[in-house]
Amino acid sequence: MTTDDVLAGVGPRLRRIRKEREVTLAALSERTGISVSTLSRLESGLRKPSLELLLPIAQAHQVPLDELVGAPPVGDPRVRAEPIVRGGRTHWPLTRQPGGLQAFKVLEPRRRQEPEPRTHEGYEWLYVLSGKLRIVLGEHDVVLTAGEAAEFDTRVPHWFGSTGEGPVEFLSLFGPQGERMHVRARPSRRGKGD
Repeated sequence: MTTDDVLAGVGPRLRRIRKEREVTLAALSERTGISVSTLSRLESGLRKPSLELLLPIAQAHQVPLDELVGAPPVGDPRVRAEPIVRGGRTHWPLTRQPGGLQAFKVLEPRRRQEPEPRTHEGYEWLYVLSGKLRIVLGEHDVVLTAGEAAEFDTRVPHWFGSTGEGPVEFLSLFGPQGERMHVRARPSRRGKGD
């Protein structure tokens, strides 16, 4: 639908709403401060609607501005994806569209694992919601706690998982673009082999 189509539908909609409320042009003019002739031209399509004219009319009729202009309804924005369990880790997809930037809420159970760093194309951002997340990234071995984040180029050998002290819940954003790594976390007090 083009802008002209939307604007062409405003006049008839204004007339319909006014008639449904059994309001005369004179009464609406009194409530809005807009002249009767301007209101009449708006309803007949002889005058293009503007925000300065539509806002007082919407307020007088006590309707949202969207109703006057016939904006398309917005779909339900909630993402209702089923959790995916891979290698003991539970992922809840937070994006609907495949490809491009992907977001996940992840729950890693309490377990000790030997890091096995891997590489692949892309860029990742992690944010810890609760627990502790161990990240091995190139020469770095760090532990993130709740409220801390890390971002890195996934072409750098990397691994992340539980510290073994308890479960960890985190958000993961993964994108296809390769960018340089930035880590925002305190280094782990443990050695690499711990």
